[in-house]
Amino acid sequence: MNIKKIEILLKKGVNIPNPSTVFIGDDVDIERISPDGVTLFSGTKLLGAQTLIMPNTVLGYETPVTIENCLMGPGTKLNGGYFQDTVFMGGNVFGSGGHVRKGCILEEQANAAHTVGLKQTILFPFVTLGSLINFCDCFMAGGTSRKDHSEVGSSFIHFNYTPNQDKATASMMGNVHQGVMLNQRPVFLGGQGGLVGPVRIAFGCVSAAGSIIRNSELRCNRLVMGGTMRSASIQWRPGIYTRPDRILSENVFYISGLYALKAWYRFIRTLFTWDWMSRALVSGLQENIEICIQERIKRLNAFGNKLEASKMMLLQRGKGQGSQAVDVHDTVLEKLSQASQIFDQADNDLKTPGPDGEKFIQHIDIQSIHNKKEYVGIIQGLDESISIMGSTWLKDIEDRIVGAFGLDV
Repeated sequence: MNIKKIEILLKKGVNIPNPSTVFIGDDVDIERISPDGVTLFSGTKLLGAQTLIMPNTVLGYETPVTIENCLMGPGTKLNGGYFQDTVFMGGNVFGSGGHVRKGCILEEQANAAHTVGLKQTILFPFVTLGSLINFCDCFMAGGTSRKDHSEVGSSFIHFNYTPNQDKATASMMGNVHQGVMLNQRPVFLGGQGGLVGPVRIAFGCVSAAGSIIRNSELRCNRLVMGGTMRSASIQWRPGIYTRPDRILSENVFYISGLYALKAWYRFIRTLFTWDWMSRALVSGLQENIEICIQERIKRLNAFGNKLEASKMMLLQRGKGQGSQAVDVHDTVLEKLSQASQIFDQADNDLKTPGPDGEKFIQHIDIQSIHNKKEYVGIIQGLDESISIMGSTWLKDIEDRIVGAFGLDV
């Protein structure tokens, strides 16, 4: 415990009802902790030089909480658990038993109940997670308010680790280029169900409670049902991929969305900062989206290495060159050989917003200049033609990456 830092925080006006039970690490910069409406309840542990606490944040109300290098926007309430290297944009509530690891982003008013695990997860405004959920390696958008939001039902799991021991499995609910406009139909994933990643689910879709979804649904406003499998025992060939083209496609679409979001965080979110704390918060957004991109590229590369081994196994089993299975492997491996160059080009393209981005930015800047704290309200208040302009700009970023891989946009 750093008693001196606790004493300084108390003098600044931070509410610490039981100071002897709060731990503040030596690397924590207390200047990054606002005194305005901030409460640190018993069992709160703060670690990490990047930790940022903005006004009206409440930590540890239900159970002890550990915060490590997290950035918490105004009105964040983390009631208990462990939170690491995550950005909360404000108005977020997370129940006790949370386990939130590196690379997560929860935008405004995204919430979770108790006992929820996240890692490399991005939740757009209003998205709500029930209890007893594992939702790692996911992106979710959709909804227009706290009364009209995308939701994941309790006891839901995203299956993100395969029997071939890879994690090229990220799943996307909604999309980036439309989702950022905060005007799309919500997605509902029914409780006691799951997704077998990687999949994509369109806006307005509902999965029935108890369903296990194994395939993408790219049509909007669909009721999706997935039953349990029949009892069976069949020979399994470890290490051999049967649908590598689908895995490549889903990963490329996911990564292209992250690049579009990177552009949004770089050129749009920076317009909604009003002091050094809000600028630090947006800087954290930019750092975490880069972490997410690099994680997905890393997992895609690891999948490519395993695919080489899968091809060798097929050849050893008598599936010679020219067989359909080997041909699919060769096609995917050829595309993956170009991945590094494609992603480097995508990074280079994002050095500037381009003409389409510039036009959209001008409209946003005019709207936000007098009220930089009202990100949600300003985005939702855009004229429909302006929203479409912004979505088209971001969709073009996605399409360039998808098209470079030779996939249908």
